[in-house]
Formats: sequence, structure tokens, C-alpha cells
Amino acid sequence: MRITRTGIRATTRGTSRPGTTSPLLTAVALAAVLALSACGTGGDGDGGGHSGHGATASPSVTGAHNAQDVAFAQGMIPHHRQALEMAGLAADRAASARVRDLAARIEKAQDPEIRTLSGWLRAWGEDVPGSGTARHMGHTGMPGMMGGDDMAELEKASGAAFDTRFLTMMVDHHRGAVEMAAAERRKGAYQPATVLAGDIADAQSAEIAEMKGLLGTE
Repeated sequence: MRITRTGIRATTRGTSRPGTTSPLLTAVALAAVLALSACGTGGDGDGGGHSGHGATASPSVTGAHNAQDVAFAQGMIPHHRQALEMAGLAADRAASARVRDLAARIEKAQDPEIRTLSGWLRAWGEDVPGSGTARHMGHTGMPGMMGGDDMAELEKASGAAFDTRFLTMMVDHHRGAVEMAAAERRKGAYQPATVLAGDIADAQSAEIAEMKGLLGTE
């Protein structure tokens, strides 16, 4: 007997009569077909040919998330937007090149995170906070958000006075984000969101230390 992908070719000797099939041959042939079918599926057993990032696949965006994940995304988006607004002022107001560099890094990190968080909310069928919610607004219950008076004073400042006000405000703002991220890590169900929360906490904690060093408060 010879097995190929396109069929089964059997040669018998002796006992089989023309037009009949040996029961043993039939059983062997069936087993071979089943084996070939199994070889055609993916090695991970999902049958879809999808390769994940790592050994454990991430949960579906439309699946394993809870109310905490939604609250985290809906809160962090305006929180990040206000940080971007503050950072955007540094380019033509800051006296220190190190402050301008820090502000640029904040923009580079947080803008993509806003897009990620917004994508999750849309996939979950939840509201994405409007772009106007961050400007000059304090958010009750959202730690670290600056009020309108704070933002107005920052806009008026320049030079060394801007640097000091910017760093002082951003330290408080980052502390709020770290607090929000900690809540997500404790209570969130959606793994990519809890991972992002950990990244935010680590990055912003390091920036807090950097800013305190620039302020000379360490």
C-alpha cells in the first residue's frame, strides 16, 4: 500500500478478488486518511493559521474585559490628553532643554497610548471621551488632573518660571496616572489593559523621579 496526499494506492497479492476490498486494507486506508487530515491543521490546534505573540494568546478585545477596564480607558484618555496639552506648551515657553526634551518624550509616549485606549473602547462598544474634555477642565474623582486656573497660569508662564510650574504640575499629574494604573492592575480583567497600566506606572514613576531631580526636590 502507498499513501500520498492525493489518494491511496494499494497493491495486494493472493487472496483479494477483483472488485473486492480487504477489510484490513480498508481499516488501514481510513487511518491513513485521518492522519493526513490531522497533518493539514495548524500545530497550535486552532485550525485558523493565526500565530499569536508568545505562547499564550491575548484575550479577545470583545471578550474578557470588565467595568474597571472601561473606566481605566475612559479616564486615562482625557488624563493623557491634558498631559499632551501641557507638554505642547514647553516647545516655545521652556527655558531648559531638558524640560523640552522631557515634554517631547511625554508626547511621544502618550499619544499612541490614547489611540490604543480609544481602539479598545470602540471595539467594546463603549463611548470614547471627546477631544474637548481635557482642555482646562478638572475631572472630579480623577487624580492628578489640573483645573482651569492651573492651566491658564501655565500658559501665561515662560522661561524658568514655566519650567518650575510645568515640572511641579506634571509631577502631580503623573502621580495621578500612576494611581489610576495601580487600580487597573488590581481590578482589571483585560490582560492588554493591565499590561499597559503596568507600563504607564513604570514609565511615569521614572519620569517623576527625573522631574523631582530637575526641581532639586530629591
